[in-house]
Amino acid sequence: MPLSGAYTGRVDRNQIRAATAEERRGIADLIEDLDEAQLATPSLCAGWDVKTVGAHLVSILAEGTLRVTWLGARRGSEDRAIDELARRRAQRPAAEIAASLRDLADHRYWRPPPQAPGLLAEVLAHSGDIRIPLGLPFEPDPQLTATALDFITGPVPFGLVPFGRLRGIRWQATDMDRTWGEGQEIRGPAPQLMMAAVGRSAVLDALDGPGLPLLRQRISG
Repeated sequence: MPLSGAYTGRVDRNQIRAATAEERRGIADLIEDLDEAQLATPSLCAGWDVKTVGAHLVSILAEGTLRVTWLGARRGSEDRAIDELARRRAQRPAAEIAASLRDLADHRYWRPPPQAPGLLAEVLAHSGDIRIPLGLPFEPDPQLTATALDFITGPVPFGLVPFGRLRGIRWQATDMDRTWGEGQEIRGPAPQLMMAAVGRSAVLDALDGPGLPLLRQRISG
């Protein structure tokens, strides 16, 4: 279940898995309530609208990584496979996408260890991809956000951060007593730090610090 309150320390794997499932259910409820204009709003995930982000969350759970790998081999890229599967599912009604995401909320798919924090980081980032451009509050639980940042700034953030993007950057949260990494500092609320670390340039104006120009260059380059 989701946690509450200020950051107090690490959470265990079962808590992470339960929170990941609950976040998926929350996104399902949101998708179900959006009108057509909101569903068509460009998300922070480049090239996808809000509905397609929701469809992606379903497709990766429904298809699994073996299907993505097989299709990626045929398309010449796993990224192309992921995009194709998401766009295909986005043709379905939003209510169906929401229902499927709710039904599959407790499912897992393979990704390199540590699996649970990686899945959490993915769903929190995609929640921000949806909520921020819609002008909705994006206030994930502090402990979960810190857990996601532990993963994203760690040695194996596969699928979320290109190799070397975060090298030489120190992340200083202004809403909790936590830092990640070493180097030129970037300061701001932890949710915005998380979104910036995964390359969402739309949140950079909410941050400050001498490391921002370096990060902007790496994201745009």
